[in-house]
Amino acid sequence: MFDRRLIKFFDWGLLGLTFFIAFMGLVVLYSAVMAGDPGPQKILCIKQLIWYSVGLVAMVFAFLFNYKLLGKWAYAIYLICIILLIAVLFLGTYVGGAKRWLILGPVSVQPSEIVKIAVIIILARYYSKHANTSGLRLRELVTPLIFTLIPFVLIVNQPDLGTAILLILIAGSMTVFVKIEKRSYIYITACCSMLIPVIWFLLKEYQKQRILTFLNPDRDPLGAGYHIIQSKIAVGSGMIFGKGFLQGTQNILAFLPEQHTDFIFSVLAEEWGFVGSLIVLLFFLLLVVRGLTIAYGCRDTFGTILAGGITMFIFLQIVINIGMVIGLMPVVGVPLPFISYGGSSIITVMICIGILMNISMRRFLIE
Repeated sequence: MFDRRLIKFFDWGLLGLTFFIAFMGLVVLYSAVMAGDPGPQKILCIKQLIWYSVGLVAMVFAFLFNYKLLGKWAYAIYLICIILLIAVLFLGTYVGGAKRWLILGPVSVQPSEIVKIAVIIILARYYSKHANTSGLRLRELVTPLIFTLIPFVLIVNQPDLGTAILLILIAGSMTVFVKIEKRSYIYITACCSMLIPVIWFLLKEYQKQRILTFLNPDRDPLGAGYHIIQSKIAVGSGMIFGKGFLQGTQNILAFLPEQHTDFIFSVLAEEWGFVGSLIVLLFFLLLVVRGLTIAYGCRDTFGTILAGGITMFIFLQIVINIGMVIGLMPVVGVPLPFISYGGSSIITVMICIGILMNISMRRFLIE
């Protein structure tokens, strides 16, 4: 039965932050697709509302049951997600040159988004059993490495290097959050440094071009560097207060590519300016701080690590997307949480918020 005490501890602050950021996301998306000649893209706003409705249902479901059950279901959840990733390789649909989507009836699903939650859950379960004050040793990191590398390899083969790297960063941040033995940490750092030339050799040509373009966008201004150059022009032209709602010229004149997905922050910055961008970043910061507060306030080790992993996942997506838009990071195709268009991304983030609420409501209860 539902414990009435949970109503008292319901996290209205987290819910309010989520709704506000989601509302801002819908406003920016409307501007991105409706400015100038909207054409067939106007349907994207309606689809995004539908995805938010589905995400809201998923979020409610995610906080109704005790989050500790996720620890018991961790292996099953992980296995299902891996099966979905394998299915993509054989049954997936190509979109934009990558096979990332599964068609399930009237909707398409991107398993690489959902697997992020699965990896966070299974790592939280493992680390909650093995964490200690002295830190994790190398032999204790082999299992988490395998848990991470399996979906990493499957996602790289789609190919989706951005999501694969994000998965590694999530796993790495959770490992650091738990604590690594100093000697092991030095050894891992040295090995990763030596692997950089090998990784460069294994990258596909277009992936190398993205990194080279990040270092010097002007080397190919009409090709590989076009996205980032136009994005930086849009961000800079917003100045302090922006050009106004639906008045972004980079967006209206279609200079800005992928304006409703990966580069939607460029639309926001051009129309709302530095002040508007700062307000959005402030609410993102409050969301991250709230997530960390929930993590450190939880009395259960599994809940603490789970909340920390989810918070780092949201934080990393924010940093990578905005860093990509303003030229501080290579273009890797990571969506901005709550803002970028995309059903799988929206539902995944809403489920994460639901799990955070779940932990927040139950962290004061002694069972």
